[in-house]
Amino acid sequence: MSIQVSPSPIPNSNLVSLTSTLLDKDTYLTELLNQVTAPKTEGWLQELREGAASWVRHSTIPTTREEEWRFTDLSSLRKLQFNVETVNYASLEFDILPEAANSRLVFVNGVYAPELSAVSDLPSGIVVSNLAGLPAVEQQAVQQYLAQAEGAQEVFTALNTAGITDAAVVWVKKNVVVETPIHLVFISVGGETATISQPRCLVVAEAGSQVTLVEEYTNRRGAEKGVYLTNAVTEVWVGDNAEVSHTRVEQEGAEAFHIGKTAIAQARDSRYTCHAITLGAKLSRHNLEILQTGEQTQTSLNGLTIISGKQLADTHSAIALNYPHGTSDQLHKCIVGDRAHAVFNGKVFVPKPAQLTNAAQLNRNLLLSSKARVDTKPQLEITADNVKCAHGATVSQLEDDEIFYLQSRGIDENDARKLLINAFAAEVINQIPVPSLREILLNTVNNLKSLTND
Repeated sequence: MSIQVSPSPIPNSNLVSLTSTLLDKDTYLTELLNQVTAPKTEGWLQELREGAASWVRHSTIPTTREEEWRFTDLSSLRKLQFNVETVNYASLEFDILPEAANSRLVFVNGVYAPELSAVSDLPSGIVVSNLAGLPAVEQQAVQQYLAQAEGAQEVFTALNTAGITDAAVVWVKKNVVVETPIHLVFISVGGETATISQPRCLVVAEAGSQVTLVEEYTNRRGAEKGVYLTNAVTEVWVGDNAEVSHTRVEQEGAEAFHIGKTAIAQARDSRYTCHAITLGAKLSRHNLEILQTGEQTQTSLNGLTIISGKQLADTHSAIALNYPHGTSDQLHKCIVGDRAHAVFNGKVFVPKPAQLTNAAQLNRNLLLSSKARVDTKPQLEITADNVKCAHGATVSQLEDDEIFYLQSRGIDENDARKLLINAFAAEVINQIPVPSLREILLNTVNNLKSLTND
């Protein structure tokens, strides 16, 4: 999906009234829409929801006949009937990061959980709150950004917008440097029937500000069973000369479906770094879209997908460098075991105005069994004539010579394989700026026993 330069909000209320009498194009999608539709209210949020709902009614669930989805079959999703379910979250357990012990927002099945959250001792100049808890004045400010990022018409993004009742909001004022990481935790809990939740997150970093975010999607600890769909959308607005370090961890349950959108707008001289870690879910899809809105931006994207069993993990990224002197560097790694299937499709757009752009993209894949599969497609679309751009992809297996060398030093074969896998993953994990999270992820990789068996 190409990214347009100018913002394009979802249809307005006039279009809603004009099209509301037309037949829905996809009955299943309409059923999902009916499940997530919030009670009608007054004001700008209701207009936003109605506009998105109109778009959903005239859209369809993507199929493998579409180029952007040809390796990700959603037919298993269409067989399920989802319900919205609230749960008692008093006994839920999750990893609390010591660095963010007092700067944490927690949502359970998309519902804000104040008893699990902690937002004390935050410095002045930063707002960390759920949308419903914001004063009216600040809600008016949020209105300028919420659901205004590029790609709002994508079907799952519009479905999320149509069901907005609350959201995680992080707003950093001009020239404020936030030393403490902000931890956003979205917990999904499956019920007796399939459930759906739609987390929403809005991050605004004003000019000259700096902030570190950890965005985590997980299920209840120890609850591997349970079918649910998490349809998440995060919008990040990076102001002039602002810096955002963003770590996104997806570790859903074994039977879960996860579809996520991360949309970033980068203004002049801004710096954005994303560490996207994908570990869980039966089927997951992450759409990562970067829109450059000013000159001399710096974008660093580091991705790591680790899957086994019959998991499918799809990462689609698009970077639109529309102005001169932009720099982007992307490294995405996949470790695929058993019969799992990884997909990577990365696009970098460099139109004629984006002279003196420096862009690099690399996808490295490690297949741990003869049945593991990866489909990779790094892409550059360049019309500027004074740029430095490169892209590539590699697919390999563990080298017998390397395993033999470690065995000759007294390490058994299983530990040798584990050591090589950990080293492959550590290149990405070690770049995460939160030490406790690095340790948790390294331990998680080390304990994935299925990856060491062919």
